Amino acid sequence: SEIEEIFSTDLVPGDVMVIPLNGTIMPCDAVLINGTCIVNESMLTGKLNDCMNMCSFSPSLFCLFCGVGELVKAIVVRTGFSTSKGQLVRSILYPKPTDFKLYRDAYLFLLCLVAVAGVGFIYTIINSILNEVEVGVIIIESLDIITITVPPALPAAMTAGIVYAQRRLKKIGIFCISPQRINICGQLNLVCFDKTGTLTEDGLDLWGIQRVENARFLSPEENVCNEMLVKSQFVACLATCHSLTKIEGVLSGDPLDLKMFEAIGWILEEATEEETALHNRIMPTVVRPPKQLLPESTPAGNQEMELFELPVSEECLLIGIVRQFPFSSALQRMSVVARVLGDKKMDAYMKGAPEVIASLCKPETVPVDFQNVLEDFTKQGFRVIALAHRKLESKLTWHKVQNISRDAIENNMDFMGLIIMQNKLKQETPAVLEDLHKANIRTVMVTGDNMLTAVSVARDCGMILPQDKVIIAEALPPKDGKVAKINWHYADSLTQCGHPSAIASEAIPVKLVHDSLEDLQMTRYHFAMNGKSFSVILEHFQDLVPKLMLHGTVFARMAPDQKTQLIEALQNVDYFVGMCGDGANDCGALKRAHGGISLSELEASVASPFTSKTPSISCVPNLIREGRAALITSFCVCELALFSIVTYSLDHFIISILISNMLVLFFSDFHNCAFYSLV
Repeated sequence: SEIEEIFSTDLVPGDVMVIPLNGTIMPCDAVLINGTCIVNESMLTGKLNDCMNMCSFSPSLFCLFCGVGELVKAIVVRTGFSTSKGQLVRSILYPKPTDFKLYRDAYLFLLCLVAVAGVGFIYTIINSILNEVEVGVIIIESLDIITITVPPALPAAMTAGIVYAQRRLKKIGIFCISPQRINICGQLNLVCFDKTGTLTEDGLDLWGIQRVENARFLSPEENVCNEMLVKSQFVACLATCHSLTKIEGVLSGDPLDLKMFEAIGWILEEATEEETALHNRIMPTVVRPPKQLLPESTPAGNQEMELFELPVSEECLLIGIVRQFPFSSALQRMSVVARVLGDKKMDAYMKGAPEVIASLCKPETVPVDFQNVLEDFTKQGFRVIALAHRKLESKLTWHKVQNISRDAIENNMDFMGLIIMQNKLKQETPAVLEDLHKANIRTVMVTGDNMLTAVSVARDCGMILPQDKVIIAEALPPKDGKVAKINWHYADSLTQCGHPSAIASEAIPVKLVHDSLEDLQMTRYHFAMNGKSFSVILEHFQDLVPKLMLHGTVFARMAPDQKTQLIEALQNVDYFVGMCGDGANDCGALKRAHGGISLSELEASVASPFTSKTPSISCVPNLIREGRAALITSFCVCELALFSIVTYSLDHFIISILISNMLVLFFSDFHNCAFYSLV
């Protein structure tokens, strides 16, 4: 078949496209037919430089890279606004209109003034005619009544307050593309925060490792890059069990894999296209430690080399990655088959969720206190990854390994220990959240991260107080004729591998009706749920949505559209919602919120009304403070219109009694609207 080059606008579902060797920007959603590639999906997940192996769908408009060998082909399945990226762009371009009671009442106030002016206009004309006043004088006096009642400078005065607020925001590094939103920010009583890059630093740092020997945990170790561990199976697993690759000479891949590989200080080498063509076979990726970690290297000896081995000129430890089983979110693990140069037997290495890895290991190799150690790390907010290893049978050759199933490899493993990763809170986060709580402004976390990690970070930053209880709502969709249901359990009883004890719905000690905002602040229970449960509750438990919105504090594993739905659900229970995020996956929520604040000058700033020059949530109190100042200015300007009414009423005493009663009722309602969050 011939390859034809066409414009991306001419692509239609069903077309087969070739992914170039040096990568491309995907203009569509496509299914990979053959080969493997790496996709940068940061626009959808919000995790910068987040790359993964793709074998099915690829998000649209992202860089795809393929390996050495045959052409990598994909079939187009969606284009335009139907793609994943297109749906995100559409939510930014065409958001649901935000209804703000202040502006609605302001227009109503102006209409009232116009009606009053109309009554005065008619009264003046009739009264002047009865008194036989000249026509010219009648016209001047009648029009004068209108200008007195409806001050022409009123809109300009209100705009001036907003302009000065915008200037003050600019001085503190907050830029605004929608000035009318400044007034709205003065009423915010709930702020949603993204986690990674907003409340916490970008990415994860390696906190340390905890190895296992003779089914017992050793003391935690901070430094993995040392001579004592360089030849251990633990470090070999870190060096090989990943999906990293070199793109234009730069090591690229999942940020988590990248951190772990950099921690051991090893070197990754890939065969070039010329080397592969020369040997007429696919050459494996190899990893080796730097020379300084191997002071006494010994040659591998004259061993018969198989197809996957690379000719080596240096006398050092060299490991070739023979087969990769990519990470699967459903399986929660990945594994590789590797071989040390000169060794007849291959090794299988596996890493993933601790509970999953432990279940695939020999029971006698898993420490008896595994559950307690894991739970301790998890409650402290650490992300924990387990490692396992086993020697494969010598009969497994390179050809057999290429065709073997992952189930045949991922079993009967030896448990090797844990890797502990840390996502540090930003220094200013706890203080800012405390200020918001003192101002009776509720805070909510909405993130794409793991549930337990999100709950732990919420506790660390003060979003959830130490004495507060967290109830996790796990909603299950209808299946096999069974109706949808919700399981409730306390987060404290949920370990990553345990089966938490359920609690009955009637036993949940949460008031479902609140008489005041202060009553809500005293509630010591918080709901937490993931994106799947949130979608099920929206679809099958509509009556519970308002109640969960009043107490929901942590929303984990949320997709971009689910974040937008959450903002709408909170607005439906009469919250004035702010949203603070830094990723492209926050764009829809930033646009939909009453006040969206982007901490990034990239994609998120396009959709967000406000962008902070400094990537810190300290901009949130500053924005609310300026919003309240602008709001009180606008309100005072409206009150100045009363002077015009007084002037008008001096000449129309009878009408003034009716008008004053009407204005008293109106302004009392207007005052409650404008200053509900300021009292």
